[in-house]
Amino acid sequence: MSEGSDRLYELARAATVHLLPVKGDGAPLWGSGFFVAPGRVLTAAHVLRPHLAADPGTVFRVRGEGIDAEARLEQWLLTDPRRPTVPLEEDLALVRLAGEPEEHQHECVWLADRAVLHSGALKVCGYHPGPPETHFRIVDAEINGHEDRHGLIIKPDIDFPSGVSGGPLLDPETGAVIGLVKSRRKQQDGGKAVAVSALRRFGPTYRTLLAAHDRWHGDEPQSPAGDNWIDLQGGPPVAAGEQWTPADRREALRLLAELPPPPDAPTVELLAKKARSRNTWPGATPELLTWRDGTGLLYEGARPLQALTFLRYLRFVELYTESRGGDASALGRWIERRLRREPSRPLHDLVHDATLPEGLRPAPGTAPERVVIPYPGPGEGATVAVLLDPVIGARPTRFFWQIWYDDGHGEPELHEVDGSVHGHDPADLVQALRAPLGRLLRARDQEGRPVPLEVALPVEHFDTAVHRWRFDDIAELNDAGHLGARRRVVLRALERRGDPDKLWTERWQAMAARRRFSGWRTPGQGGFPGAHDYRDAAFDLIPVMCRPAGRDPGRTAMRLALEGGHGIALWHVDGHSSRVCPESCDTLYAKAEELLATLGSLAELPDRIRHVRQEISELRDDRAWAEPMALLYDDPRRPLPSEEGGTLDAPL
Repeated sequence: MSEGSDRLYELARAATVHLLPVKGDGAPLWGSGFFVAPGRVLTAAHVLRPHLAADPGTVFRVRGEGIDAEARLEQWLLTDPRRPTVPLEEDLALVRLAGEPEEHQHECVWLADRAVLHSGALKVCGYHPGPPETHFRIVDAEINGHEDRHGLIIKPDIDFPSGVSGGPLLDPETGAVIGLVKSRRKQQDGGKAVAVSALRRFGPTYRTLLAAHDRWHGDEPQSPAGDNWIDLQGGPPVAAGEQWTPADRREALRLLAELPPPPDAPTVELLAKKARSRNTWPGATPELLTWRDGTGLLYEGARPLQALTFLRYLRFVELYTESRGGDASALGRWIERRLRREPSRPLHDLVHDATLPEGLRPAPGTAPERVVIPYPGPGEGATVAVLLDPVIGARPTRFFWQIWYDDGHGEPELHEVDGSVHGHDPADLVQALRAPLGRLLRARDQEGRPVPLEVALPVEHFDTAVHRWRFDDIAELNDAGHLGARRRVVLRALERRGDPDKLWTERWQAMAARRRFSGWRTPGQGGFPGAHDYRDAAFDLIPVMCRPAGRDPGRTAMRLALEGGHGIALWHVDGHSSRVCPESCDTLYAKAEELLATLGSLAELPDRIRHVRQEISELRDDRAWAEPMALLYDDPRRPLPSEEGGTLDAPL
């Protein structure tokens, strides 16, 4: 073990703490944690759950080298604290010390900017209960496997001391903390850990946390021994101008932390790709919530690319920020200073001549107050689809779910699949989909263009009011929090998965060529149309129904419409089922006709509906008619993925 490694381990020791009851003298420790920013401790959620499940506001104590303070839970990823086991992807918790951050003097670990799951040797740090008293331990370990998106498998010949759960995993080669201890394996050596990439699941809190982390390290703090994390990390010397050094990374991340955050993940991804000259990174793209996350894409394995690649990325961020009215002058000045150390002068133009991709340049002039965004056809943009498949034989109805992502080029990709045994009650679907679907939507949303959401259901469940779903428990006062107000939300017929039939395809092609549309009141004065009426209907007519589609007579009407090749329909999910329409139906049909008359193309309808829903959230009384309306938008040019593996039966 070298002197530099010993000094790095001392910094890890100084940043590691243990958690215990507020009156902690003589009480057993709950587990370990570590400082990631001033006044903020990261630990495992399962360390706190037994003590905070009943009252998450309970005060407890954080104790470590030079620190002994009261603290509270700030946020954890647990969706159900009452569950006996904590899922790996939910086993993180953030703790905030009482008082202001500057009241507490302590060390902070360095968190890696790469989201790649670590493999190989590392150090496990944490506190052990004794005897004779609680003390710090650091043991050798090795990651030899991965589990899901954020799981690390620790080699089985490692014997963890008790109490280290929640402690940091330190990569001795890079000098960065890459995860935290989750658990030892029952009756065995080794265990599991959670990668620091799971921090991104904290969403907005992740942004503020990492900004505070990068500012703290950017001030170049020193330990009592005169050390800091960056000086002890491996990498090229500062004088190596063509290489990206740990000191470069520290200063760049400090400057990025001072900028407004990126508007969406695709902006970060596009700028990182352009910085890499369109050469993509290995593996899947992680969640991208900050400009910092973009720098983590500029590596090959554990090694950073050439300094010019990072400087090009920083230049793109500078240009983007300035184009939106932000101040990135400090970043620009540092880029120029850093370029002077780059020995190849002709290559400086790669940075100086950088320009934003066309799609990220601000539009000239003043845009209309509300722009109508056409729904993407093949090759025109991305969509996210949720397939809700009823469990065969389940009473009452339960669903298994699948989440698919279609980038518009090629075949859709299965993003995540339901891992439950019995499926989900309809009332529990929002909770079940909140994390996996919410992550994908956030990752694929673009500024001003949230990715459309398609939900595929059997006809008898078409009255599932997906447009009313809400994934955020708390929203800003001016935030249209329901999915249908935020993004284009459409329903699709699960029965139509796979290759489309001729009647459906031909009707869609004919309707897509139209520029004017009218509502077709079903039923009309003469009752419900028959099968031949739907099949022979004019191509500018869109069925509008004041009845729910999930029960008769509306269910029969919807089935006939689908069999007649219709891919567009509007209906009232809470409507009446009687044969005679009340007067309110006349208003609904008249308003629907007004809406359809505004269309210039079929592809405008989903966003026109979204605008109306947004105006409902803004308390526009004249839009209330549309609140219970659902939209079928079933494009045969982008069929749902075909069913594979047979039906899903209810377990015995």
